Parts: sequence; C-alpha cells; structure tokens
Amino acid sequence: MIRLGAASLNQTPLDWDGNTARIVSAIGLAKGGGVSVLCLPELCVTGYGCEDTFHAEFVHEAAWLQLGRILPHTKGIIVGLGLPVFHDGAVFDAAALLCDGALLGLAAKRFLAGDGIHYEPRWFKPWSVGASDTLERAGEKVPFGDLYFQCGGVGIGFEICEEAWVSNRPGAALARKGADIILNPSASPFAFGKIETRRRFVTEGSRAFGVAYGYANLLGNEAGRVIYDGTCLIASEGRLLASAPRFSFQDCAVTWADVDVSLNRMNRARCASFSPQPASTEQGCVSRPFSFPERRASPEASPAPPAWESGASVKEEEFTRAVSLGLFDYLRKSASQGFVVSLSGGADSSAVTCLSALALKMSLADLGPEKLAAKLPHIAGLDAANDARGLVGKLLSCVYQATENSSDASRAAARAVAKSVGAGLMEWEVGGIVASYVGTVERALGRTLTWEADDISLQNIQARVRAPGAWLLANLRQSLLLATSDRSEAAVGYATMDGDTCGGLAPIAGIDKTFLIDWLNWLEKKGPEGLSPIPELQAVTCQRPTPELRPPSSGQAAETDLMPYPVLDAMERAFIRDKRSPAEVLRQVTSQFPRHGEDDLKAWVRRFFALWCRNQWKRERYAPSFHLDDENLDPKSWCRFPILSSGLKTEIGGL
Repeated sequence: MIRLGAASLNQTPLDWDGNTARIVSAIGLAKGGGVSVLCLPELCVTGYGCEDTFHAEFVHEAAWLQLGRILPHTKGIIVGLGLPVFHDGAVFDAAALLCDGALLGLAAKRFLAGDGIHYEPRWFKPWSVGASDTLERAGEKVPFGDLYFQCGGVGIGFEICEEAWVSNRPGAALARKGADIILNPSASPFAFGKIETRRRFVTEGSRAFGVAYGYANLLGNEAGRVIYDGTCLIASEGRLLASAPRFSFQDCAVTWADVDVSLNRMNRARCASFSPQPASTEQGCVSRPFSFPERRASPEASPAPPAWESGASVKEEEFTRAVSLGLFDYLRKSASQGFVVSLSGGADSSAVTCLSALALKMSLADLGPEKLAAKLPHIAGLDAANDARGLVGKLLSCVYQATENSSDASRAAARAVAKSVGAGLMEWEVGGIVASYVGTVERALGRTLTWEADDISLQNIQARVRAPGAWLLANLRQSLLLATSDRSEAAVGYATMDGDTCGGLAPIAGIDKTFLIDWLNWLEKKGPEGLSPIPELQAVTCQRPTPELRPPSSGQAAETDLMPYPVLDAMERAFIRDKRSPAEVLRQVTSQFPRHGEDDLKAWVRRFFALWCRNQWKRERYAPSFHLDDENLDPKSWCRFPILSSGLKTEIGGL
C-alpha cells in the first residue's frame, strides 16, 4: 500500500515567497498525513496566470531559485509540481519530480490548452512525444522531456492538465512503460458541471491504464478572471477513493488515499490487451532508490465532499461558492479594504450585494477570525472580525441613488436587502445633478429635451450621474467598486457605459439573467448549505426587472425594451456557444418557445443580432468578470468579435 496525495494551492502570479511558502506548507501537511507521493498543481511555483511574463528571463531564474528552496523539504517524500522551463530558445510547461530531497527530472507538457479561456500556445511550446534531453543548471545536468520515473521500484508518470482531456492521452504509453502511479498537476478553471468530467477521466484513467491516479488543481481567484475550485481526486481500479471539498478559503488543502500498487499490477497482467513496453534510460526513464513505508489499508481518510455536491441545487451552490471565493480573493489580492455597491433594489445589484456579503461570511466561517485577519490585515483587532454581520457592516457599503423616476418599491427593496445581509446603506438624491446636466445641454442646444425625441439620452444621463458618487465613496474607503451588469445585458448592450457598468470588477457579467433570477429565488427560499436563506429578497423577486430610467407613467420594463430574458439567453447561447447563424437561431427559438408568435420571434432575433454587433465596443470596456461557463462574452478571455463589422446585415435581412 502507498499513500497517494494531492494538494490544492491558492497561488498568486509572481508571488515568489508566498507561493513557495504554500508549497512547503502543503508538503508538510502531506508528510503529517503519512503521504509518500504528493501531486501539486500545474505551474504552482510561478503561478499559472503569469501571461506574457513567462517570456521574461527573470521569471525563469526566480522559478529555479524557488525550486531549490523547496527541495530540502522533500526529504522522505516524492513530490510532483509544476513550473515553466526555458530551454533551447523556447519556454515549456513542465512538471518536476522531487524525490527525497533530489530533483530527478522534469517532464514537459506535450498537449497545450489553446481553446476557450486558455492561451498556452502563446507562451509555451509543445514537447515532442518520445523526445528527451538534459538541462544544465548550476553545473548539474537534469533530465528533461518526455520522461518516466522509477522510484524505489514504483513507476511514476505525468499527465499535465490538458493531456488528460485529449483523445490520445499520454497515460496509455506510461502504463505500457510500467507506470504504477500517474500524477496530474492541473490548472483547470472552474465551470459549471466541470467536476463531473474531471471525475470521469480520473476514474476511467485509473481503470483503463491499470494505475493509481492523483489529480491536483489550483484554488481560488489566482490572477483576476479565473476561479479555481481546488479539485483534488485520488482514484484506483476505476474507483474514486478520495475527493477534496471544493471552494476552500484556506491557502492549501491536502487529500489522500491508500492505493494498492500490487493489485493494479495484477490487473494489468490479467488484461489481454495490455502490451508492456518497458522504458530504458535511453528512452527517458529516470530511476532512483526510495524506501516506501510499510502501510496497511487504513480507515483514516481525508475530508469527504459536503452533501451539497450531490444535492438538487448543485449549480446554485457552485455559483454561490465560486463567485464568493472569487470576490474574496480579488479583495485581498488587490489590497482593497472593502466593497462598494450601487444598490438599486433590482435583481442585479441585489445579487452583487448578497454575493459580497456571502464572500465575507463564508471566509470567516472557513478561516476563523485569526486567519481571516492575517489575510485582511486592516480588520485586525476589530470586534467585527469575530462576527459575520459586523464584518459585513464594516467591509460592504451600499448606496441607493434616487431620481424622480425611482419607485418606493425599489427603495424599500434596497433597504431590505442591505439590512438582511448587514451591509451599510447610504441614500442620496441625484435628480438635481441630472437636471443640471440636462439644463446645461438644453441651453447649449437652444431647445428642450423631451422623452419623445431624446429617450435614450435622457435615460443614460441618469445612469451616468450615479457613477461619480459611488466612485468617490469607493476611493474614500479604499474599497473595490463592483459593477452590477449581467451577461444578458452585455450581449445586447442594455447597460450604460460609465454608468451601471462602472467598477473595478464585474462579478456577475459572466452569468445570464434567467439563471440570476432563479438563483435569487433559491437564495430567498433555501440558500447555500450551512447558511440561512435571505427571505427579504422577496422584495426584489416580486418585481419585474426595470432600470427605472423613464417616467413611472411609461411602465418601463427591461423585457419590454428587449425581449423575454429566456428567449434572449437562448439566442445568446445558440450564437456564442454553438456558433449558429441568425436563421438557425430563429429556427431554434421557434421550436423552443412555441408560445411566442412567429412575428415576435423574428423581430427579437433581428433585435438581438443588431444590438450584439452594435455593442461590441461596450463589451471591450467592461471591468474584469469571472469565467463561469463556456458561454462567456469577455473578449479578453473568451469571445472575440470585431468592434466594427457589417452588422450581419445580409443574415438579418434574410429572415
């Protein structure tokens, strides 16, 4: 029996001392748990999100220096971990195997992730299958390339992140060479439902290859847009033996399980299709003595996943925990001292307010007052650090900014939401500022502005005058101003630039309005496991979405301005995710929404595509948002579209 472990790490790009300290801490936790072989995440020495600095020489010098600092801590244990390697004029994504205080070699990644949010081919080169070489560092030669390791007679190989997602996985070749354990150091971003895919390829890899399989991932908001859930999995014989709880606020966590190498070997021997091809030293095999401690299968296990992982509200739970963790890490890593939200009493701003409060409450529950104060030094010594509502009251500031078009219902909803989560709420009037701007322009133009002739302009000025006050408050409190626009609004530009899009971070710009409304109803009635629901949200969920920018007599509603949100979101999904043409989108929504008339659906499809093309420039200017699924509209990380185009006139005109 060998105790195989995997660790999640909350790293930060280029944080040399911090990253190394967390790696060393994880190794210490693993040793304390009796782990003999430990897998750490991909590029964890430097951080995965270093982007173009991977092409800076100092980064590689620093990474190698940190590797030297880590080595002494691997006495008595085998550790696989990731770092970039500059070799022969190219940069490679590599996994080092450290054994009993020595560096045995570095396996280079063969299959790079270059789709969706990934841009690995921009920085790294793929290594050639079957090729091996040596590095020279500090006068020593280190094996490098397509490597396989033998430690104390136990075969160990690597599948680095993307390599487990491709059809021709390296694991098959590693098994033929005699691998008993495959380590997968990953930097795999969170997306809804992605955990199930990971579980499948880890368990199926262990079965098909006849090995024990250890999977490790990053944790938290590493570099701004991407959230890592900290998945760690251990499998053997086609069975999942251990799975770490996700979305932890801790710096690191270690998961382990005892695996029977002898049993896996006999399973390979029984398999008629298994054809061994032992690797020699010349073929990239690196050997070293190592003494594994004698171990019998132990009932001791690492923490089991919480009940919500297999419950009926997995997507709602994942959304809550992913965005809360992302917000918390963004807060501390940006050295901000709190959040500011312009709370209108509508669905979007209420969701951002609740998520900000949940981020603070969940961090306190997970970390405790002492660890939380270490991560947020400005709260050290405050009584609020020991109390969830007090913490929210200290760090979350909301402001309701009324005009003559604001309703009593929205004001009451803003008050109810702020009070329910413990946030401070300021209220002020901006109608006078609106009137001042309008009067100034009217005098310059020599005419009166009217709703009949100047509708959009009069709406936009109300949204824009709300931004300076919110920015001022955020600056005064050294806080992070959160934008409140959602993905559905981003798709059609139903947002005012320099108005409701203002902020340093747009936490819900990656989620559609249909889900967001359903999530608010869930939060009102049920809420995340371990926390109470927020029944006061009924003041929000009972209203139909409206920006309240036209006179109340107009009965303005967002879905009247645009189209029903479920229809809009279905169009966006078909166009962005599935790359359907306008005609194909029309056929799809006609089938999907038979209750709507043909003329309405045609008009809505034309409107969607006209607004989509016209408003790419807005999406280019949005504050950073979180990647949550494969329908992201962020042009900086997912969905590229020309700012200037034909507007799809031919395609729309043919409907």
